[in-house]
Amino acid sequence: MPTELTSDFKIEIAHVLFVDVVGYSRLLINEQRETLNKLNGIIRQTAQFQSAEAAGKLMRLPSGDGMALAFFNSPEAPVKCALEISAALQSHPQLLVRMGVNSGPVSGLKDVNDRTAVAGAGVNIAQRVMDCGDAGHILLSKRIADDLAQYSRWRPQLHDLGEVEVKHGVRLGVVNLYTGTLGNPNLPEKMRARRPTPLENQELTLSRNRNLRWPLVALILLVIFGVGFFAFFTRTEKTAPAKATPAPVADPAGKAVAVLPFENLSVDPENVYFTDGVEDEIRSDLAKLSDLKVISRISVAQYRNATRSLPEIARALKVTHVLEGSVQRAANRVRVAVQLIDARTDAQLWAEHYDRSLDDVFAMQSEIAKAIAAQLQITISPSEKAAIEQPPTVNLAAYDLYNRAHVLLASISYGAPRLQENLIQAVYLLDEAVVRDPAFMLAYCELAGAHDYLYFYGLDHTPARLNLAGTALSHALRLGPDAGEAHLAKAQHLYRGYLDYDGARAELVIAARTLRNDPRIFELAGYIERRQGHHEEGLQNLQRALELDPRNIFMLQQFARSYENLHRYSEMAAVLDRALAILPNDVNTRLARAQVNLDWQADTKPLHTTIDAILAENPAAAENVADAWLNLALSERDPTAARRALAALGTRTFGSDAFLFRRKFGEGLAARTRGDSAEAQAAFVGARAEQEEIVKSQNDYAPALSVLGLIDAGLGRKEQALREGRRAVELLPVSKDALNGVHVMEALAIIYAWTGEKDLACQQLAVVTQLPRSASYGQLRLHPFWDALRGDARFEKIVAGLAPKNGDTKKP
Repeated sequence: MPTELTSDFKIEIAHVLFVDVVGYSRLLINEQRETLNKLNGIIRQTAQFQSAEAAGKLMRLPSGDGMALAFFNSPEAPVKCALEISAALQSHPQLLVRMGVNSGPVSGLKDVNDRTAVAGAGVNIAQRVMDCGDAGHILLSKRIADDLAQYSRWRPQLHDLGEVEVKHGVRLGVVNLYTGTLGNPNLPEKMRARRPTPLENQELTLSRNRNLRWPLVALILLVIFGVGFFAFFTRTEKTAPAKATPAPVADPAGKAVAVLPFENLSVDPENVYFTDGVEDEIRSDLAKLSDLKVISRISVAQYRNATRSLPEIARALKVTHVLEGSVQRAANRVRVAVQLIDARTDAQLWAEHYDRSLDDVFAMQSEIAKAIAAQLQITISPSEKAAIEQPPTVNLAAYDLYNRAHVLLASISYGAPRLQENLIQAVYLLDEAVVRDPAFMLAYCELAGAHDYLYFYGLDHTPARLNLAGTALSHALRLGPDAGEAHLAKAQHLYRGYLDYDGARAELVIAARTLRNDPRIFELAGYIERRQGHHEEGLQNLQRALELDPRNIFMLQQFARSYENLHRYSEMAAVLDRALAILPNDVNTRLARAQVNLDWQADTKPLHTTIDAILAENPAAAENVADAWLNLALSERDPTAARRALAALGTRTFGSDAFLFRRKFGEGLAARTRGDSAEAQAAFVGARAEQEEIVKSQNDYAPALSVLGLIDAGLGRKEQALREGRRAVELLPVSKDALNGVHVMEALAIIYAWTGEKDLACQQLAVVTQLPRSASYGQLRLHPFWDALRGDARFEKIVAGLAPKNGDTKKP
């Protein structure tokens, strides 16, 4: 039976430290009191406790023989607090304490004394983790340990203990935190009872080797036969039979519908997530019908509280019918009102009110979808009927967590502010969703995707992160072996995790059988084509995706980027103008549109004007424009603007695709540009220390290695720089990745130039500039990356060859 949620159910992420006294029950009553008083005094004196309490970011929860501290500021706070407690306890050897740390959702409540408290899995799992330890142990849940592992200072202190079964049969990943003097390095007694035998370890090794072997064989076959012989959805080859393709976008005459955002009529505004979930589930059910075209969620989301008429909206979305609705939720009841409108006549075709128990919400959503199909005279096949009637979960708390994560992931785009923070937040929510409902297949699909994004974008390009994605995907495929969503998740995993294009293709064909209305099928198809250098085919697939998601700004930006790869700037500008017509104030689109002039004609004025306008409208937007601002300042040789852009950048990275540069590198490049060799040297030394740690954790990751090579070139470490740059090209050839492969070739050309190898630099650049996605005319003409080659006749000839030709210099 689903968990009931009251109307004041609110979820926050807390970072929880659970502490208790070992052997507390064996103490006399007066000894218990004295022990707790002493422990409380120690904890209250820790710096983390005091700073969090002063900031109003701490909640204390007594637990009889200890306490839980819920921090609401940083996942590092409870861990640092645990180490501070451990250090203080060295002066009190008679006080034996164990600690557990976890990050997870909690919700507010009033205890029996009417005092504010929090409860939820964030606290419960922290206690379960602590229960695994002995005196002196500081144990972490795997989820918080994975986040700490992204920072080099924590990695030496984290020691993975594997999984352990705790209360209710739940299995938790546990990590032991200890230093040379703090914590307990011994294996907890509870975990000694079940360790892999030598035979099991051998089998695990063999399994990993098998998993590693097939990508290697596939890569060898790709090299032998050539990636040019592979075809995708929209392309056939004369030398090979056409591959299976998904059906085209459904568009039967008069059968296209948009489900507009439902209105949340609940007293609690937090129920907007529940309302969005109801709306999205109805849309998802309708999208399973092969004879109906359904517009994607992102395109319709822009019409929340819209003032435009329904016929105008229908024309913009290219549909004939629109569904509107509202949701009102209170205690264990839910009321949903819906109406189907023929947008051509603005006439209501059908309307209904549903007043049901909250437990019946999923059946109600399926009932609405079937009623709409009947009104549109659409035949539902037995398999479609079964798919519509299958609820996504039986647990409403899990469903609420899933919807919150889904909102975060739906707007994910590379370079977006707080990208890493939002992805990690989504992982927290989805982890908790599958704890509440281990059979929640869709949550596992989204969880795999969140981990894959962290890996693919270079935010955590580590085997551990990829394994987390693979584990979530395995659960999804086990729960839904025939589900299109699970096969789409696998296609994304193969593409983002392994650059396995053929494997991803095969999964997309399977997914498309039941997800004919899902634009992600064609979107991913377009990205795969692009990575293989088939840019025209990539454009065709992205166009098909846009038929189902015509107002998706991120997809339009990607569509424009495909034209940029081909240096077709007028078409790129037209697509960005189309996006600006939808969201005129979107910062990323405005910056991209102004960047067209810089790349095409080496004209910095539009970008300069646009950045000034954005900052004048909203000074807080500085962090959102910092990347483009720094690029502009360097291109214009403006040291003051460069310093301001770097300050706005803060701790964020800058760069393109997976090439992530830290602030120290930007400081070194700016100093090098203005001729301050001493400051450049100091900055590059700091940048190298940071990048070396990244390369160690992201073994054989070509973009990270290229960045290290650039830093070493800036430091005059010629041999190391050349070795790193060449190794990156070997790791990621253009045949494997037509986007980042070009970037690592360009990076090697810069390394050659910075180390005095001008002949090799010009030879390399002459090859690179013949490839799509290579440096633009404006970049070569203006960016200080290429200053070492200026004046060389060979370089100047290459730059002149990229300049806009007569008749191609009109304003973009």
